[in-house]
Amino acid sequence: MGKIKIVLYFIIAFVIYKGVVAFKNFEIGVGDRVAEIEELADFEKEDEVIGLMMYLGDPPELKEHFFTESRSKCLKLKKIAEENSFAYYECAKVNAVIKGKKILSIIEEIEVLE
Repeated sequence: MGKIKIVLYFIIAFVIYKGVVAFKNFEIGVGDRVAEIEELADFEKEDEVIGLMMYLGDPPELKEHFFTESRSKCLKLKKIAEENSFAYYECAKVNAVIKGKKILSIIEEIEVLE
């Protein structure tokens, strides 16, 4: 009788585990689908993002901006860009109008990342 109880406990634990995993995957999938729908619907929103900024001229004037996923990714791209160009680049947390994963315009520069 003891072996049957142990097997039943393992089966119950496995079913609970599979339920939790399925629920977490469902939550993650919903977030991804919402992002896809926003991109397809041409939905513009204002948000805080990290961007790679390119400045040209004297005094420096913002010419280009590029959306990046993270601080580390931005710093890697900045290093590559500075090796291949004479422009001034900086990574910054900015308040911007975004559409999908593209920065349409910069509203305010919040913080320069080093």
